Amino acid sequence: MTTLAIVGATGAVGSVMIDIIDARETVPWSEIRLIASPRSAGKRLTVRGQEIEVIALSEEAFDGVDIAMFDVPDEVSATWAPVAAARGAIAVDNSGAFRMDPDVPLVVPEVNAQAAHTRPKGIVSNPNCTTLSMMAAIGALHRAFGLTELVVASYQAASGAGQEGIDRLQAEVSAVAGKDVGHRAGDVREALSAAGLPAESPFPAPLALNVVPWAGSWRDGGWSSEELKVRNESRKILGIDDLKVSATCVRVPVVTTHALAVHATFASPVEVETARQVFASQPSIVVLDEPREGRFPTPADVVGEDPTYVGRIRQALDFPNTLDFFVCGDNLRKGAALNTYEIAEELVRP
Repeated sequence: MTTLAIVGATGAVGSVMIDIIDARETVPWSEIRLIASPRSAGKRLTVRGQEIEVIALSEEAFDGVDIAMFDVPDEVSATWAPVAAARGAIAVDNSGAFRMDPDVPLVVPEVNAQAAHTRPKGIVSNPNCTTLSMMAAIGALHRAFGLTELVVASYQAASGAGQEGIDRLQAEVSAVAGKDVGHRAGDVREALSAAGLPAESPFPAPLALNVVPWAGSWRDGGWSSEELKVRNESRKILGIDDLKVSATCVRVPVVTTHALAVHATFASPVEVETARQVFASQPSIVVLDEPREGRFPTPADVVGEDPTYVGRIRQALDFPNTLDFFVCGDNLRKGAALNTYEIAEELVRP
């Protein structure tokens, strides 16, 4: 008998977790417990055909729980994941609270599943959605050729900023729809103001009809927190402490699904066809790489899908042992809910 708890069950990612569980042919759980804030307690959600009442987050809520998946803000996870572990559950946390804790494994099952089984604090951490969107592809190439350097430009969806980001993008799109804007500096801002949108926004500049070269919060040296997460988390997941990484994170007017342009250098020679075979051999990767026919991954084609999609695979012209490719991954599925759930399945795998 194995009990799974979803903490934050009524949130955006919690809802995706339930969708993923519903889509599985079979699940290893004898009981699924839904936990959320007191204001959501009492709601009833349907999971695998069974109506389940949401209970309030408390110490007692974890009694009898084997695996507790957390999708709550960092400060809530920081408090309650250790509580769950102390009550006997393994906490699988989707927040950033424990990612760089040396006693908490940071896990992508396709890359380092074994790390989930060594957890001194009883907690396993899920990487940031940007890192996750490329990690299945990067991990597969690293196993084959030995990654030494990684340069990444991300194109991140509004949903990476939460429901507030989605709502703001949709409001901005409505405000500029049908307007003759985008021809001079400032006219998009004027259109948003004329539509009555507040100046306060999850984004530091208009996102509609625009791209914003900033995601996350300020860090020393002009880096953003998202950019440093790509660097630090990639090193930890791959087990390469001195991996050379540089990232530029850009917010784009897409609702859901992050995309990344990846420039990866390896210790061994690598050819495009060999790399394509490495990608194709991975069950969680789909290769879509026919640029002459206009076939390559885009967020509009990948949203709602579980796999990582890879295309535009090229051997760098001026850099030895280096590949350039483009990757897309749904940041609410593989970038959050799916990877968290796959860790939970790994923890109970016979």
